[in-house]
Amino acid sequence: MSRFTRLLSKYFLLCSAVGSVAIAGSVAPDLETMARNHDNRSVSVIVQYTNGSTSVASACGNSKVSDLPGGAVCKMTAASAKALAQSTTVAHVSVNHTIQTTATAALPVYDYLPESLRTTLPSIAAAGIADPNAGSNIGVAVIDSGINTTSQDLINQNGNGRGSSTVWFAKSFVPTDSSVTDLYGHGTHVAGIIAGDGSNSSGFAYQNQVHGIAPGVNLISLKVLDVNGQSTDDTVIRAIDWAIQNQQQYNIKVINMSIGRGVYESYKVDPLCQEVEKAWLAGITVVVAAGNGGRYAKTNGYFTIDAPGNDPLVLTVGAMNTRSTPQRSDDEMTSYSSKGPTYGDHVVKPDLVAPGNKIFSIRSPGSTLDTAFPNDIVPLGSLLRYTNNPNGLSPNYFILSGTSMAAASVSGAVATLLGTPGNKNLTPDQVKARLMKTADKFPPNTRAIITDPSTGQTFHIVYDIFTVGAGYLDLDAALVSNNNDTIGNDLLAASPVAVVAGTVPSGQFKGNLILHVQNDKSMSTVWGDSTVWGDSTVWGDSTVWGDSAWQGDSTVWGDSTVWGDSTVWGDSTVWGDSTVWGDSTVWGDSTVWGDSTVWGDSTVWGDSGPFSDSTVWGDSTVWGDSTVWGDATVSGAELDGDPN
Repeated sequence: MSRFTRLLSKYFLLCSAVGSVAIAGSVAPDLETMARNHDNRSVSVIVQYTNGSTSVASACGNSKVSDLPGGAVCKMTAASAKALAQSTTVAHVSVNHTIQTTATAALPVYDYLPESLRTTLPSIAAAGIADPNAGSNIGVAVIDSGINTTSQDLINQNGNGRGSSTVWFAKSFVPTDSSVTDLYGHGTHVAGIIAGDGSNSSGFAYQNQVHGIAPGVNLISLKVLDVNGQSTDDTVIRAIDWAIQNQQQYNIKVINMSIGRGVYESYKVDPLCQEVEKAWLAGITVVVAAGNGGRYAKTNGYFTIDAPGNDPLVLTVGAMNTRSTPQRSDDEMTSYSSKGPTYGDHVVKPDLVAPGNKIFSIRSPGSTLDTAFPNDIVPLGSLLRYTNNPNGLSPNYFILSGTSMAAASVSGAVATLLGTPGNKNLTPDQVKARLMKTADKFPPNTRAIITDPSTGQTFHIVYDIFTVGAGYLDLDAALVSNNNDTIGNDLLAASPVAVVAGTVPSGQFKGNLILHVQNDKSMSTVWGDSTVWGDSTVWGDSTVWGDSAWQGDSTVWGDSTVWGDSTVWGDSTVWGDSTVWGDSTVWGDSTVWGDSTVWGDSTVWGDSGPFSDSTVWGDSTVWGDSTVWGDATVSGAELDGDPN
């Protein structure tokens, strides 16, 4: 890893049982490996019940630690867990993984995040000042490290005039800490991006008003990360379940999850993914950070999307760099943002990208991050027009980078959209489709070379479908769009999957894989046939890529574009006569796979089963202690770098 900061704590994975998703008697691959290696250590596991089962107490015996929605947490050896899976009351057994945030510390430069979500000159200018009505009365549940409510930016003095806290409810799910205070400092920063009203930086004395996207929302703080920024699957599952159970009382329309962990099994049985699907299908738009694994050298950052961002239903967000200007023309992709497709299931992710680099937001003085990274406290010289102490530290603002911040900006945008007339009843799938359709598309063959100023290391970024998804969030376009720019309320916008369609038979790229993108047919029994990308709609089996498909380094998304009027998007698609995603379609004209040839790597697409392949997800590979996250980052330590 190069010198860019990674303030990530351990990941969380949740998933309550959703009946037909789990396969009775199945065991997560990492548990299988432990049992096969005769690993006799006692581990925490999540047991998902089969349909109709209410208890596994008799099967777990004294190993049961606590109940979960649709399951339980037990502690036992891998061999015992494997044996437990044979019970008729058990659908699936997974490791109770740890979870972490998806943010990094950074150097102080103002970000212009609210302006960067806009594309028209009047709205760019207006975005410099907080809109107190944006997201009015929309409930946004922030599942994170808690939110400190003492900041004036979250009391709405400069907002809608109610003079009370933007945080309407707070609850801790951390087993060892019942307080709702943000001891880590991450959740408050995320909350400021979503809803800060800029009270602490308002007036002529300040160069810029530091504020969030939707100050009119009601925040619901569900604390799952401890003082070190760590959590576990079961803790996060409980928080999501609480949000589902209380969505009517607090009008919870959005869940922000700027946290994540590695992918250890298919989203179809992963308890974290199953739980976020449960929230999504209950009518809550779940926004999830993609992760910060984009610099993983072995795959050029591909296959590093975090869970639960690997789930097809949720809205998964990558990070852009605003280059510290209000206009978007100089914005570029970050080098650390995780890329798809997802490991194992090969879901096309991220869904879109948004600002996430060097973001100013609310500081939590004395928190773990604040104490560990004093250089990331915003200096007064970056805030005030005139000061005799430019190197003095602001008591109110802190800087973080990562897809955590990008996810928060999208959550603010979703709340803003849902708070506007005509959009209040949009389903999560309609929201996702609207934002993807209206996202700003990148020109064909867009690339960037990013140099780490500390090490001189360079990163070659291709703006392909697995790097930028459907494009750059454009809030202006989303707000002015109408029902022709989304889908019916009875349809699902589950992200499609990439599948192997053969190999190149001859020529320069002989032997390389040919990939198609299509709906995940195996989930039709779970979600029904109403997914947008179904067989008879957009992504049919053989129509997506045309006759040439993807072959080696050839560009499927070039000027002639697969998505032209005469190809996939005919007049009879579900999107109506104007083709699905307008002139440039969902994904735009950007190249699909980029220049790298990781797709020829049989260890990723091999026949031996993706989750059993130790060459990809072994102890010392993507999610090990010494690769993507670095030795110091697992516990949240800074690597003394400047992310970009």
